[in-house]
Amino acid sequence: MSDATERRLGDLGERGIQEHVLRPRYHGTEGFGDDSALLGVVDGPSELVATTDSCPSPVADLLDAPDFYHAGWLLATINLSDLAAAGAEPLGLVVNYTLPKSTTVREFERLLDGVDDCCAAHSTKVVGGDLRDGEVVQLTATAVGRCSPGRRLRRSGARAGDSLLLVGSPGYLWAAALVKAGHVTLPAPAQEEIRGRASRPTAQLKAGRLLGEAGLAKAAMDVSDGLFATVRALCAANDLGAAITGAFELEPPLDEVAAQCGLRPFDLAQTWGDWSLVVAARAEDVGSITGLLREEGIVAHEIGVFTTERRLTVGAEARIWHGIAQERFSDSSWHGGDLDDLISAVLGAFRS
Repeated sequence: MSDATERRLGDLGERGIQEHVLRPRYHGTEGFGDDSALLGVVDGPSELVATTDSCPSPVADLLDAPDFYHAGWLLATINLSDLAAAGAEPLGLVVNYTLPKSTTVREFERLLDGVDDCCAAHSTKVVGGDLRDGEVVQLTATAVGRCSPGRRLRRSGARAGDSLLLVGSPGYLWAAALVKAGHVTLPAPAQEEIRGRASRPTAQLKAGRLLGEAGLAKAAMDVSDGLFATVRALCAANDLGAAITGAFELEPPLDEVAAQCGLRPFDLAQTWGDWSLVVAARAEDVGSITGLLREEGIVAHEIGVFTTERRLTVGAEARIWHGIAQERFSDSSWHGGDLDDLISAVLGAFRS
């Protein structure tokens, strides 16, 4: 295994690939490892940023009848969420669709509807792309945005003593899964609300831009692989640890889901699929941040603090936080699957 030619990507996992293959090659590139890449300064002046992501199998297809609309919406969201972590204003989305020849025109239109509706909800649009045929569906997009000079958010920039804030309303995706699987009994309106929020996740673009422009965020990252993975990555980028409180208040439909499943609210909050942001900020700015976002109808929770000790702890007793996370090129990588098996894995991680 010492010879690089014998090692496989699956032996390294996503974090190992970043550290041992990509970082040595690209460490000199400004912004390497951030959610969005810096392209340069353009007229205005503005800093131009870009990000690209492929769309996984939407969990929403397990909650309802499979629909290309879900994939289209998710494809746009995951790319726009990276722009949110940069504090960027989206300029447009370039899409790349590989579809089997057997795809119906109606299915293709549903895919386009999902992408276009999500873009419209985030005040942007598709500006170009590519379409080709292939045996397997592959959906990829590149989002381009701009930031005011000096206001671009990065993963680095946090210091010990800075607060960690979770911006957004997490828990809806896996709450919907628990409802679908019959683990929870709720009135029909509550079920519809949860399913709707789970199927139409939104990127925190407004929050990212507000905090970046105001200079209140010191670092930021979007929650794509779970809260634990996000905090761990931010700590690594800043050579810090974090003490997480474990205290969390879910929104009303979700607190009942957690209660019926015997979960702590924090358990549901640390799942993935809701595209929140984790932001680092000076402790004295937390009140200003929560107030600023509240005026825009955006929820922000203070969840912990960065520490000099390079470890992650949770709770007043400072237990080591293992958390749950998905990591590509590992056994936890998300490739779809049976809903009951997925729920058992998630619940098992919290109850072990």
